[in-house]
Amino acid sequence: MSVRPVGPSDIPAFHAVMMAAGMDPRSSWNRTTPADLERSLFSPGAGGFLAYGEGEEVLGCVGYRPDGEATLTLNKLATRPGSRGQGVGRRLVREVEHAARIGGYERVLLAVSQYNLEVLPFYERLGYRSVDERYAHAHPASPPPVVLVKELADV
Repeated sequence: MSVRPVGPSDIPAFHAVMMAAGMDPRSSWNRTTPADLERSLFSPGAGGFLAYGEGEEVLGCVGYRPDGEATLTLNKLATRPGSRGQGVGRRLVREVEHAARIGGYERVLLAVSQYNLEVLPFYERLGYRSVDERYAHAHPASPPPVVLVKELADV
């Protein structure tokens, strides 16, 4: 597996992985468009990564964006169902954490949809803990997400 930063020409592949991930149909995730991704991934300080398997097959994706001086928010983590359990998600999360450290951020924050709570143990194994914070980017038509944080100084 290799991981590379996402570029503008990668938007269709990034979007395809998100849509293949199998998110609950009620989630706002399913309404994400390629234009939304372009705005999110290429705003100031933002970015993302794609994980590739053999034959340049895209196995997973993740995005990130700054939220203040101390916080880098991880978002849009998705893996193709057939590549789960192979360390793709873990590797992508580690890439975002590395970007946060290089950028001087103190923590990585993420939000888990109420429709996707089965992923909480995955993040907890990676050192993320639930916090009582409001998620600034929550979709107003969706239930409030569970907010998780990893303090980078603790690592």
